[in-house]
Amino acid sequence: MALVGVLALQGSFNEHIAVLRRLGVKGVEIRKPEQLETVASLIIPGGESTTMAKLAEYHNLFPALREFVKMGKPVWGTCAGLIFLANKATGQKIGGQELIGGLDCTVHRNFFGSQIRSFEAEIEVPELASKEGGPEVFRGVFIRAPAILDVGPEVQVLADYLVPSNEENTGSEKKVIVAVRQRNLLATAFHPELTADTRWHSYFLKMATETGEEASSSIVAVGADLNLDQQPKIDLPIFQ
Repeated sequence: MALVGVLALQGSFNEHIAVLRRLGVKGVEIRKPEQLETVASLIIPGGESTTMAKLAEYHNLFPALREFVKMGKPVWGTCAGLIFLANKATGQKIGGQELIGGLDCTVHRNFFGSQIRSFEAEIEVPELASKEGGPEVFRGVFIRAPAILDVGPEVQVLADYLVPSNEENTGSEKKVIVAVRQRNLLATAFHPELTADTRWHSYFLKMATETGEEASSSIVAVGADLNLDQQPKIDLPIFQ
C-alpha cells in the first residue's frame, strides 16, 4: 500500500495521521492539488465544512479531488468529509458550499445541532466487526455532526443511529444513517480518529487492495503503538 493522504486544510487531520502511525502506515498532509499525485488513498477529516470548502476553493483543490474520486482511489470522509463526498447536502449556510460529490446520498449538514449538542453513542457495526473483529458496537463521537437522510441503490449502509424522541430535529424516534460505503468511497458522520479503536482506519486501509491498488508497493512503517489502554478517551454525553 502506498502513502495515505490526509486533507490538511482544517480540522482533525493530525489525529488521523496519528492513528495511521499507530498502524504502521505513513500519512501525509495534503494541501495542494499536485500533492494528490503522490498518494494512493485519501482521508478527508472532520472540521468546519464551510471553512474547509473555502480553503479548498482557494487552493483550487476541487477539480483534483473530483478526479481522484473518479479514478476509483479510496477516499474516506469523516463528519465534514462526509458532507464533501455527498452528491447533495441540505441545511447549509446561505449560499451553500461546493462539494466533491461521488457518494450517492443526501446529507443534512448539521442534523444533530450545534457544538454544545455533541455526544457519544454506542452504534452497531456488524460489517466492521465481521471484517476487523472486535465487538459489534463502536463508540461514535458525534461533534456538530451531519447525518445521511437517504442513499442510492449502490450505497451500502454500515451503521445507523436511532435518534431519541427529544432531539430538536425530529418529532419522534427515527433512524438516520451514520456510516456508508459505495465502491471506493467510505463515509462516517462520527470521528473514529478521536477514539482508541482503530478498526475503521484498518478497514479503510484494506479498501486500497479491494479497489485494485498495489498492496505490495511501499508501506512506510513509522513505528506502531497498539496499546489501546494508553489512548485518551473523550468524555462526552452518551445518548441512551
